[in-house]
Amino acid sequence: MTTNVGDASSGTHALNDAAAREVRQRLEEERRTRAAQLTALEQAVERSPLEQVEASDYTRLENLRQSLVEIDDALRRLREGAYGRCEGCGQAIPAGRLEILPYARFCVRCQGRGARGDR
Repeated sequence: MTTNVGDASSGTHALNDAAAREVRQRLEEERRTRAAQLTALEQAVERSPLEQVEASDYTRLENLRQSLVEIDDALRRLREGAYGRCEGCGQAIPAGRLEILPYARFCVRCQGRGARGDR
């Protein structure tokens, strides 16, 4: 997926219309999948006696909720024209990283520096 369009020297990063549609569709599909997983897990936890609910179930619930927040943030960045730009250094996030993690907020270098932080 080749999505980078813009002037690398100025640090701007934009998507052409077709690439933006593709990214939006992918993020929306990811969101639907995660929301369905969250709903199913919430229902399973609600139906289970408390003593049978594992700590890992609560961790999975929190991870799914957090991934939905990250996806929603990526959709917002896409609407605002900031999608694909690292929130740490402002440079374009490599297309390969966005292919693997379409809601990435940071390039690998900034992610490694701990730029992500807790939200």
